[in-house]
Amino acid sequence: MKRCISNGTKAAATGWLFVLFLSFDTSGQTKSRPTVRTAKPVAVKKAAPPIKVTLVDEVSIRKILEPNGKPLLVNFWATWCDPCREEFPDLVKLDNEFEGKIDFITVSLDDPEEIATTVPKFLASMKAEMPAYLLKTADESAVITAISKDWQGGMPFTVLYGADGKLTYFRQGKVVLEKLRAEINKSFDNAPAQPVGDLSLHP
Repeated sequence: MKRCISNGTKAAATGWLFVLFLSFDTSGQTKSRPTVRTAKPVAVKKAAPPIKVTLVDEVSIRKILEPNGKPLLVNFWATWCDPCREEFPDLVKLDNEFEGKIDFITVSLDDPEEIATTVPKFLASMKAEMPAYLLKTADESAVITAISKDWQGGMPFTVLYGADGKLTYFRQGKVVLEKLRAEINKSFDNAPAQPVGDLSLHP
């Protein structure tokens, strides 16, 4: 038998259906997870490696002064020498300019006690990347004479060897950037028979 649903019953039934529908709809929902914002990785700038200064004596310095298939530029200096400190930015500039084309080393005449303190600290402040050495010898005059018979002992002193090991240029006193750059460029050709020297203590 079919039953006729009155308006009240229909309304009640409709209400129950509505509640039932909402309960199904609600049960079908899932709670959304809160968005977690992850911080972007911060690039950490690597600290520059500490400057290493190698101790050499009158015997071992001869080995490092032998060119290895390229022109070799050598600068003798000391932290207590004001002209040496003043010219260093130009030396770093040349090292960057001729990177890979020449070998460039610096030899400090500071006290050996400064090998891990004052010397590397100064080189780091100059952002110098050329190999650095500190000379310890009981007879500096013998080493000076062995480097160049024309070196009078004044500093800074800069020497340039050709790829064949021959001395092509030397200067006692602060380097003149344009002059030294020209001499380096000339060293890529055949080395002159006689080295060009400048013993002036002034630019």
